[in-house]
Amino acid sequence: MAPLTFRFSALVLAAAVQASSLLLSLPAQAASALAAWKLSSSGELLLRTAAGARLQAFFEAGDRNRGPRVWIDFPGELSRSRSLPGSGPVREIRLGKPSAGETRLVIEFQPGVDLDPSQLKLIGTASNRWKLSFQGLSTTGLRPIGEGDLNRASSGSWAGGLRIQPSKTPVNAAGLPTVTRGKYRVVIDPGHGGPDPGAVGIRGIRESEIVLDISLQVARLLEAKGVQVIMTRTAEVDVDLPPRVSIANRAGADAFVSIHANAISMARPDVNGIETFFYSDRRSARLAAHLQQQMLNVSPGSPNRGVKRGRFFVIRRTTMPAALVEMGFVTGNIDSPRLATSSHRQRLALALATGILDYLKGVR
Repeated sequence: MAPLTFRFSALVLAAAVQASSLLLSLPAQAASALAAWKLSSSGELLLRTAAGARLQAFFEAGDRNRGPRVWIDFPGELSRSRSLPGSGPVREIRLGKPSAGETRLVIEFQPGVDLDPSQLKLIGTASNRWKLSFQGLSTTGLRPIGEGDLNRASSGSWAGGLRIQPSKTPVNAAGLPTVTRGKYRVVIDPGHGGPDPGAVGIRGIRESEIVLDISLQVARLLEAKGVQVIMTRTAEVDVDLPPRVSIANRAGADAFVSIHANAISMARPDVNGIETFFYSDRRSARLAAHLQQQMLNVSPGSPNRGVKRGRFFVIRRTTMPAALVEMGFVTGNIDSPRLATSSHRQRLALALATGILDYLKGVR
């Protein structure tokens, strides 16, 4: 897996936290994506998170009276804020809730400690493992401190404070999960269409054609499992956003999935990755997590851009659990060649069908 790197930026810290003791286990009931952490005596911060969690890292310089601070924000909320005394160059470590639905890990250094923010990089070494080395930090007197078990396997993927049990994506339709036939109804929404090609990428690859091909395959796979499928479009025609929502809401569906491909400037082929959006409710978060996990299963090397809250019209206005997937960048040097091939589109169709069926298995 290619490492994911987050550079640090300045931000004013505003988080009040309370005292606690050393080497505690993180609360099992916490919705936080942070599962375990350790600051070693060599000045390296190690993290374990739920798979798929997206992190943000920040740096604030110190002054004559206060040392520099580094902090990392995680999705999901801790049940209890706390403060741990540091040692050596570290004054204090704090864990808190800067706002609803977030976790913050703060490392505050002693006054006089000098850190170069350009050398600070939070690197993802796996989908649930991270490390940050404090280059140039004097480690005299620094004792290891941490919480939780870094070596334990994460139990699932994070989405809106939920954890799912990921399953393997089958290599063909025979391996798809089974649900009760005739019980479920799903709306599949191929993005864009007709005069609206959506994103246009490397060698003229068009989002609207990719997503329609994959959406039709997903529909056939679901129908073969006894799921009723309603499509918002089945050909290269333009369908406005409100009619897409109306189709879904009139159908009284159990799930709505809008299928898209991403894009950025042609000058940035280095930008690749898969992400899935939901609006607010936990059922939508769970649907999004299943879809994200399955797409990652069939896209090795493509960065995991995470499961996120989004305000897209079609997932904000639909009345059933809804998710919008971005299957990769048509402008990306990893994603675009894959999306252009029928074999990868077939794998993505299997992945999306598996994610939907996994979600439906949990619907009562």
